[in-house]
Amino acid sequence: MTLADLELDLWRLLAPMPAWHGRVDGDTWSAAARSIADAGGRLVAVWGVDRRACGAAMATCAAYAVPEGLLWLDLKLDDAAQGFPDLAVAFPCAGRMQRAMADMSGIRAEGSGDHRPWLDHGLWPGATPPLRHDRQSEVAAEGKLPADYPFVRVEGDGVHEIAVGPVHAGIIEPGHFRFSVVGEKVLRLEQHLGYTHKGIERRFTELNPLEAHRLAGRVCGDTAVAFAWAYCMALESAWEFEIPERAAWLRALMLERERVANHLGDLGALGNDAALAFGLAQFSRLREDWLRLSKEMTGHRLMMDAVVPGGVGIDLAPALRDRLRRQCDAIEKEVRALRRVYDEHAGLQDRFVGTGRVTPQLAAQLGLTGLAGRASGQSADLRSDFPSPPHDRLKVAIATHNDGDVAARVAVRFEETFESLRLIRAICAGLPDGTARTSLRPPASATLGAGWVEGWRGEIFVALEIGADGRIVRCHCHDPSWQNWPVLEHAVIGNIVPDFPLINKSFNLSYSGHDL
Repeated sequence: MTLADLELDLWRLLAPMPAWHGRVDGDTWSAAARSIADAGGRLVAVWGVDRRACGAAMATCAAYAVPEGLLWLDLKLDDAAQGFPDLAVAFPCAGRMQRAMADMSGIRAEGSGDHRPWLDHGLWPGATPPLRHDRQSEVAAEGKLPADYPFVRVEGDGVHEIAVGPVHAGIIEPGHFRFSVVGEKVLRLEQHLGYTHKGIERRFTELNPLEAHRLAGRVCGDTAVAFAWAYCMALESAWEFEIPERAAWLRALMLERERVANHLGDLGALGNDAALAFGLAQFSRLREDWLRLSKEMTGHRLMMDAVVPGGVGIDLAPALRDRLRRQCDAIEKEVRALRRVYDEHAGLQDRFVGTGRVTPQLAAQLGLTGLAGRASGQSADLRSDFPSPPHDRLKVAIATHNDGDVAARVAVRFEETFESLRLIRAICAGLPDGTARTSLRPPASATLGAGWVEGWRGEIFVALEIGADGRIVRCHCHDPSWQNWPVLEHAVIGNIVPDFPLINKSFNLSYSGHDL
């Protein structure tokens, strides 16, 4: 299947990534979803938008990954109460996105079997959804308790429930996990998230487009570079602007440093969850050194506010470039030694191998993406599939495994760390001369743009609409955790309860990036 086979009226979004936008009716909306699913395409995101303040209508939007690139489809809703055809029949991962859309925009999927609130815990003031343009600011009543959530009950002899969260013993963010078990064996897991909802998407509409990159970089602290880059890419494509070559290389450098920092942290935490405290100590030491040099380079350990509209807010002196390369050499030597420890540690491998398995078939069916998807045979990686500068010259090698267990997800992290270290050295060696930032000028018309970046968890997507008055109409930020949280429920089935922390950490999904 190709875009031509869909027989859609499309026009090209001006972005570094190949992207198209098209408006469809309800029948075409459903037919396109079925065709894309049958051809092995992926659903990237689903969201709603209220354009009535701009003289237009409500709409439902969906973004798909197809062989040619990104496809953004737009379904106009003639009535504010009108629904749209359910996408979950073709893409199961759409279910929670559609429930969140109902909470945020009041647009419901017709034919869906699950209309339970997802982000709204019954505490939001007023009856108008937050992203409706006529929403009035109201203050929630004090002392109000969250509404009961109707979990699915599992009945049978010996079955009982274990409720975990939303407040956890560690420092992780809040999420509720309801286990149905017999003894220690997990029969079913059901999640309830949304506890870190912060009103970010509403806040975007109150910001100047040239300043909103700072909010995008704070959607999820461990993915600051990828979200800021995706936002800036969306803005630059909307305003038909191409950043300097040196800026693209510096963005890629920071993206790979972000990937390494998170993989180092996860590898240590995974060792610790399997009772190898030595692994946590060693990888934490390496990660701390890594973050300190990132702060020297950008002024912030997580490199926040370094990616800006028009390029980057920092530059790289030759002396610092040499230090970055030397650090890559030193880190790689130690990580290779630690990998041998992990691979040869019988107790660790006993906990890793076969635990939390997601088969390639199930991964494809449920839409598992990012590093967790690559550990289950899904080879998608935007840096290789649709490379933009400098990845088009660096030829990124994709790390994939088919076992789909904790061991495979650990292996992907090791291999991606080594590849990112190689890329950082190559970027430092080949960094082109020139300016690192130029100014953007807004057009005098309504525009839209898309940003699509391979973050360390998976693909980060930002859809941006700006009105003719220069104000943000809608900015939708999408983290790959939306696709992967439901898969975690399947990964733990048949495992024992004490293995859940290990399985959960092997995915390491985002709460904050999910609960916008």
